[in-house]
Amino acid sequence: MEINVIKKIISLLEDSNLRKIHLRDGDFEISLEKDHPTHKVEHEKRKEKPKEKEHKVHIEDDTKDYVTSPMVGTFYISSSPDQSPFVKVGDEVNENTVVCIIEAMKVMNEIKAGKKGIIKEILVENVHAVEFETKLFVIE
Repeated sequence: MEINVIKKIISLLEDSNLRKIHLRDGDFEISLEKDHPTHKVEHEKRKEKPKEKEHKVHIEDDTKDYVTSPMVGTFYISSSPDQSPFVKVGDEVNENTVVCIIEAMKVMNEIKAGKKGIIKEILVENVHAVEFETKLFVIE
């Protein structure tokens, strides 16, 4: 099954009242499940704030660079609630510095900075849903 079809299926699940989807196509099988019934409402509330911030940041300073989400999932700033954040504002990072985790389909994916610089701003709140290309951090 093509990745674009899988992305559309994920989007359909997020935008619907369904909690689970299970598909089988020959040897390919996929099961998706939402964690919380209020996920869609929380996602829409969170989605509005970063767009405003992103737009203002872009207008104010074109020299800023961003770390963006490579996938749809839940953003975590630390490996567990009792641990320190991977990075804080003012921290120096390089290409291989882990800056957060994105949980997608119960898999914890470490996200690396991908560039060298200093964390200037964290654009997403901990334990919030993110989409493809959501701006997570400002790096200068």
